[in-house]
Parts: sequence; structure tokens; C-alpha cells
Amino acid sequence: MKNKKTVLITGASRGIGYELAREFARESNRLILISRSEHLLRDIQKRFIEEFDIDVIIIVKDLSQPNASREIYNELKNRNITVDILVNNAGVGDFGFFYNEDFDKVSHMLNLNIVSLTQLTKLFLPDMVQRADGKILNVASMAAFVPGPYMAVYYASKAYVKSFSQAIANELKGTGVTVTALCPGLTKSGFQHDVGAEHTHMARLNLMASSEKVAKFGIKALEEGREVAIPGFINSSLAMTTKLFPGNVKTRIVRVMQELNRKKII
Repeated sequence: MKNKKTVLITGASRGIGYELAREFARESNRLILISRSEHLLRDIQKRFIEEFDIDVIIIVKDLSQPNASREIYNELKNRNITVDILVNNAGVGDFGFFYNEDFDKVSHMLNLNIVSLTQLTKLFLPDMVQRADGKILNVASMAAFVPGPYMAVYYASKAYVKSFSQAIANELKGTGVTVTALCPGLTKSGFQHDVGAEHTHMARLNLMASSEKVAKFGIKALEEGREVAIPGFINSSLAMTTKLFPGNVKTRIVRVMQELNRKKII
């Protein structure tokens, strides 16, 4: 088998994670794919090995569990596998007023979107710095730029991912290691189904980017060492525009957009 770099991708069984895996596979990289779904991972493993003639390692793990990140790191260490590129893609969202939400779901979201991402970065980063070589791609969102009524915890978690990534990217200057925060807007993926938004106006009007395009953009930004990468001219413009409005105005605008988007077309 022919392998270039070893790439670890979380949330790799579908959506942006799957397309990122596929793009890295095209370039003959060895893949370590993480997901809770064993049957999807095994299917992807078989397909990629046959199509790209690469090494594909799968690890079935629920990253919202406290010891999951450490278990992944220890398993790879025990197998003498060096991770050259870490992609923290796994994440989950929810919709509704925060005061009505089940805190078990909130805790699950925080553990997956923030804690596991931070811990995996902390575990693999020192090895990268020691080698003076490595790249990390943290998948944030356009949600990182504004507060998000109806999805308060999700938006806040993505703001954390963006801020955290930018901060450590600055700390790592001159080390040979780069960190990129990928901030896609609405994207065709399993996320809409998970939060019950697959039949909304935005989905029906086909105004979402494809996961494949987002993945290609993200990998290019990672290779270029960009700190924040926003796919699409409209998204980039919106990110700039958010700087022009006071916080309370941005929050009201997002709430109206959320309410309009959640009106399902029957």
C-alpha cells in the first residue's frame, strides 16, 4: 500500500468528515477514521482500500465519553502510529430554547464539540511540536461569529472552537505546526437531519454548500496554513458584516433567521 501522511479524522462516517476522508484518501494518505457507527466505518474502510489502495484504520468510539480521547491516543501510541494531521470534525447540535433542553443532551454536546476536541488536540500536539511537523484542522462553523438563539450551546461551542484554534495557532508560530479553524456555513450533511432541519426553507431551496466542496476548501486551507478558513464568498462577506453590528442587534437578526429557517415547507 502507498501512504503519504497519517490523518486522523473524527466524525468520519458521513457529511464533511466523510468527504474530508475521501479527499485525503485521493492523495494516498493513511487514514484513521473515528466514529460511533461501526458498520459505516467498515463499509468506508473496505471501499477506500479497494479504490485508493491505502491503509485505513477504523476506531469505533463515542467521543462524548470521558476517556474516549485518551483511549484513542493510547491505542495509537501502543501501535507506534504517528499522527501527522489531526482533523477534529465530530460535532452535534440541537434546536430549542435552552431552558427547555435536557441537560444530558447539552452535556453530550459540550463533551463532543468542546472537550473531546480540546483533549485530542492536547494529546497529539506535543508530539507534533517535538517533531516540528504537523497540522490540525478544527471544524467550527459560521455559528462561531454570532450568538445563536434556539441553538445557544451549539453556537457557543463553535465560538470556542474558533477562538481556541486561533489562540493556539498564534502560540505555535515558528514550531512547524499549524492549526486551522474551518468555518462552513449551511452544508448538506447529516447535521440537518440530526437537528430536524432537513425540510426547512433553506434545505428545500438548495442554498446549502455540498460537503465535498467544503472538504476540498478545508484541506486547501490546511495545506496553506490558514488560521481561519471560511468557504464561499457569501459566508466570508457575512463574517465581515457581523463586525459592523452591536451584539444585541446580531443576536436579534440571528433569532429572526432561525425562526424563518425553521418554518418547514409542507
